Amino acid sequence: MGTPSLHIENRIATISLERPEKANSLTQEDLRQLRQCIAQIDADPEVLVARIVARGRHFCGGYDISSLAELSPGAEVIEFGDVVDALENIRPVTIAAIHGGVYGGATDLCLACDFRVGVAHAEMFMPAALLGVHYYQGGLQRYVSRLGLNAAKRLFLTAEKIDAQTMLVLGFLTEIVEPDSLAERVDALSQTIARLAPIPLLGMKKHLNRIASGTLDVDQLEHDIARAQQSLDLREGTLAWKEKRAPRFAGK
Repeated sequence: MGTPSLHIENRIATISLERPEKANSLTQEDLRQLRQCIAQIDADPEVLVARIVARGRHFCGGYDISSLAELSPGAEVIEFGDVVDALENIRPVTIAAIHGGVYGGATDLCLACDFRVGVAHAEMFMPAALLGVHYYQGGLQRYVSRLGLNAAKRLFLTAEKIDAQTMLVLGFLTEIVEPDSLAERVDALSQTIARLAPIPLLGMKKHLNRIASGTLDVDQLEHDIARAQQSLDLREGTLAWKEKRAPRFAGK
């Protein structure tokens, strides 16, 4: 068992959850490492796609609250919601590769991603009310902004386990693929995104999320639109379209 690992190659970053024996439940140690991975990715201007994968039977069992007991007196407590917020606000486009069960706080971790690709036997479960836990603000907002109020109420206020097809209907999953095709599909999606022009790609991701959360900064949006309009990549994109070839974007 180990903390999350990070691999970066060709504009694509991959975070892997590495505690399969514990259903990849996230301890305080894992949250600290995950926070560092997110910061490292965000600081790398070459990275355009970040995806989260996991080992073992389940994608993630959520937050292992028992790990708080293992902290030394006075040690920093990493708030789960703060890590998920950091993932939602990360600069690159994000993908969750959901190969099995996703439970508790892990559902919010997935909702923080821009795409959620799952398999037919995936399932989700939000047991907060069953455990006597009142969920935190960021998670409630993500559920409502991503899935809508009615779906959020169904998942939080019934604590029912939901299968993959229902996850797709509710909008939790972007798409369902065969288990043997999950890695291939996530790779293909990653490559598709990584080939796009970085300035509008990352700008539109940021502003779409802000529109969904009601925090749109119109001045910043207009600044980013102007930046894209004045970019060399716009010239390259239109020239490549005219010449019927793949564009070579430089993010300038």
